[in-house]
Amino acid sequence: MIPNTIMIDQKDNVAIALTDIPEGSQVFLPDGRNFISLTDIPYSHKVLLANLGAGDNVIKYGEVIGQVNADLQQGEWIHTHNLVVTEG
Repeated sequence: MIPNTIMIDQKDNVAIALTDIPEGSQVFLPDGRNFISLTDIPYSHKVLLANLGAGDNVIKYGEVIGQVNADLQQGEWIHTHNLVVTEG
């Protein structure tokens, strides 16, 4: 399938949606992995690639951008409601 997300760095634990991804739809990564979206993922927003526990780092573009504020599962939307942004 054609990827509907993009990843910039191998260390990333989020991918960026290239289109709106409805809840329950397949998320296709450029490396061939895929999984189900647990929430609606708006265009250009982040989708979680692996389960994280509260306080775990979110890595985008190979850099820590913040920490999640709750236990989250692969396929969830990552945004201001569940991400504490690292001051930088």
